[in-house]
Amino acid sequence: MNIKKGIIFIALSTVLFSSMEVALKAVSGLFNPVQLTCTRFFIGGLFLLPFAVRSLKSHGKRITVRTAGYFALLGLYNVVLSMMFYQLSVVHANASAVAVLFSSNPVFVLLFAFLFIHEPVRKHEAAALLLDVAGIAVIVTGARSAGTPAGFLYAGLSVIFFALYSVSGKKGCSLYGGTAVTCGSFLFGSVELLLLIAISHIGPVSDMLKNAGLSVFADISLLQGYTPSVIPIFLYICIAVTGGGFAAYFMAMEYTSPSLASLVFFIKPVLAPVLALLILHENIAPAMLWGIIIIAAGSLVSFVPTIIGQRRVKQV
Repeated sequence: MNIKKGIIFIALSTVLFSSMEVALKAVSGLFNPVQLTCTRFFIGGLFLLPFAVRSLKSHGKRITVRTAGYFALLGLYNVVLSMMFYQLSVVHANASAVAVLFSSNPVFVLLFAFLFIHEPVRKHEAAALLLDVAGIAVIVTGARSAGTPAGFLYAGLSVIFFALYSVSGKKGCSLYGGTAVTCGSFLFGSVELLLLIAISHIGPVSDMLKNAGLSVFADISLLQGYTPSVIPIFLYICIAVTGGGFAAYFMAMEYTSPSLASLVFFIKPVLAPVLALLILHENIAPAMLWGIIIIAAGSLVSFVPTIIGQRRVKQV
C-alpha cells in the first residue's frame, strides 16, 4: 500500500463528497431525482473515460464480455440502486442529515469486506465503528425534524448498496485501476437507469406507478430544469463531485484498503453539516453537534493506529 498517495485521495474525496448533499439539495426542486442521477453519472463517466482508457492500458487489460458484466453489476449497485435512493433521500431530508446517515456506510463496508473478501477487522476499527454508530444514533434520535421517515429509509437503503458497491469494486481496482472501475460502473449504470426511464413512459407502467403513489418514477423527463443559472452547479455535480469524488475514493481504496478509504465517511459528517450551515443555512442542532464530536473521535481511533502501523512497517 502507498499510504501517502492514499491519504491525498482520501482528503480529496472527503472534500468533494462533503459538498455533495449541499449541491444536490440546491437543485433538488429543479430536476426529477431519477433524471438527475442518470445524467450526472453519465456525464461523470464521460469525463473519466480518457483516464479510464489510460488506466486499462497501464494494467494491460481490455474490455471483455466478462468485464462489461462486472461493470454493469457495479453500476446496478451504485447508480441504479444506491444513488437513486440517495437522491430521493436528499429530496425528503435535510442535506446535513443525509450526509451523516450516508456516512454510516463504513459499518457495512467492514462487514461486507469481512464476509466477501475476508479482510480482517482490527480492534481499533471495531472501536471506531461503535463510536460511529453511537454518533449517528445520537443525531437521528435527536434531530427527527431533519427529515421524513421516507427520507431516512431511502438514506439507509442507499448506504447498504453503496457499501456493497465499494467492497465489490475493490478487486476490480487492483485489476483495472480505480478510475476504470469508476468510469465503467458510471456508464453502465447510467445506461441501465436510462432503460428504466424509457420503461417509465410505457402507458400501463406509467399508470401503475402513478396509482401506487410513485409518480416520481413515471414519465421521467430528461430535459426539464435546465436554465443558464443552474448550469455551473450542475456541471460541478456531474464532473467534480460525481466524476472526481468517486474516482478519488476508488483510488484511495487502490492505494490503501476498503476500511481505510472509508475514513472519508468518518470525516464527512463533520465537514458536511458545516457546509450546509454556511451555504444552505441549515441549523446544526445540539444533537447533531454531539454526534459529530463522537464520530470525529471514531475517526481518530481508526486513523491514528493505521498511520502508526504503516510507519513501523517502513522502519522495519
